[in-house]
Amino acid sequence: MNVVSFSGGKDSTAMLLMMIEKGIQIDRIINVDTTKEFPAMYEHIKKVQSMIFPLKIETVKIDFDYWFSEHVKTKGKNKGQKGYGFPDFRNRWCTALKREAVKRIQNSIAGDYVQFHGIAVDELERTEKNKGNIRYPLVEWNVTEKQALEYCYSKGLDWSGLYEKFARVSCWCCPLSRIGELRTLYNEFPDLWNDLEKMDKKSFREFRSDYTVTELTDRFYKEKQDSILCRNGAMDDGKTICFSVAS
Repeated sequence: MNVVSFSGGKDSTAMLLMMIEKGIQIDRIINVDTTKEFPAMYEHIKKVQSMIFPLKIETVKIDFDYWFSEHVKTKGKNKGQKGYGFPDFRNRWCTALKREAVKRIQNSIAGDYVQFHGIAVDELERTEKNKGNIRYPLVEWNVTEKQALEYCYSKGLDWSGLYEKFARVSCWCCPLSRIGELRTLYNEFPDLWNDLEKMDKKSFREFRSDYTVTELTDRFYKEKQDSILCRNGAMDDGKTICFSVAS
């Protein structure tokens, strides 16, 4: 049995469509939904589903909000504490939940199976961590990340421009995102940023070690105001004030 892991990102999308084009047998397509994907990602997955019918994308949802702020820990030094709060480099609980969801599906499969993961050839080091019954078609076909994205664009898939704004298109609330990407979230996705501020009030752990959500809000707001002053040619002692934005 051939089982495709499909996140909806450029690499897994390119892999899936290329496998179909090459006539490779596909028995199941598994997508794990964290419920914190960009709205455009959900639309993208719907579009891919319409393209590959009668193949079916099976979606398994993770109750992110429950684990984030409601789950009561029953052991360890934080016993009794509610929620895991924002993940960080040392505690990527959200990634662990995704892996557990995939493993539950794997355990339900009778007989032998092969997993197909969408990792491009320029991320070869990622394949070294996972051994066993896993294939990496993009690596086998020498497809780079850039080529995978261009291939998807050629098929009319553009994620409503997400890849023009973000290097990685995963959970929009990820604290591990670059400052520049968080700035883009603040400026171009105000509804999602508002949700992030609400999440911040429920988390015992600060958003990042260098910035809280409130501090980022203040920073980005000031940058925006400074940018407006610069564009308007605001003058101070006869000199134009222009502010550079650090990434």
